[in-house]
Amino acid sequence: MAATDFLETAQGRRLAYHKSEGAGPTIVFLGGLKSDMEGTKAVHLEAWSKARGQAFLRFDYSGHGESSEAFTDGCIGDWHEDTLAAVGALTEGPLVVVGSSMGGWQALLLAKALPERIVGMVTIAAAPDFTEDGYWASFSDAQKAALEEVGHVELPSDYMEPYIITKRMIEDGRQRLVLRDALDLPFPVRFLQGTADTAVSTETAVRLLEHATGPDMRLLLVKDADHRFSDGPCLGLIENAVLDVLGDG
Repeated sequence: MAATDFLETAQGRRLAYHKSEGAGPTIVFLGGLKSDMEGTKAVHLEAWSKARGQAFLRFDYSGHGESSEAFTDGCIGDWHEDTLAAVGALTEGPLVVVGSSMGGWQALLLAKALPERIVGMVTIAAAPDFTEDGYWASFSDAQKAALEEVGHVELPSDYMEPYIITKRMIEDGRQRLVLRDALDLPFPVRFLQGTADTAVSTETAVRLLEHATGPDMRLLLVKDADHRFSDGPCLGLIENAVLDVLGDG
């Protein structure tokens, strides 16, 4: 297994990454909340890209995986800064961005920041604006009070230990919302969503499709696929979606 490399960012964070050289466009994988670059989808896409001779980048946001900082100190904006730093320092030329869950939100933020570099996008159970429309909207009065008094709340997860959701994450998320204002995606986009996903609803996927504008945008709903979207058939669908936005499908 290749050794992990590290990038020091302007904010003083140390990001772990794996980069493989190859032909462009570079495929950049953006992982989910509390996920890391060793996840099934990231590692599978890296191997697939290498076999194609395609450049590929996966990395850990700060507070995730092998990168520096604590998860509870981070927020959407920090991870957006991390994404900009990794893409800016480690890639050149056109990009195909693949974002999973929170990484889907990060992909959309990247598209707003660097629209001229992105030539295609694939999202998997994209979770735009989840801090506001998921967490805050579902918080009880007691949880909202705890956020003010203690600075965080704990939320159970179907996939790992409880999430610690901080006041900073909620407040910063409000500055990063993408479903309230114009969201132009002027390149091929494929949204993938499982109908058995308990973390991101099909309604969220449809809302994103209806809200965004662009010349070539499709949503694929996969019956009974869950939030992981990482079994053999689902990985094949991700490959096909990447080929599609590359124009090789």
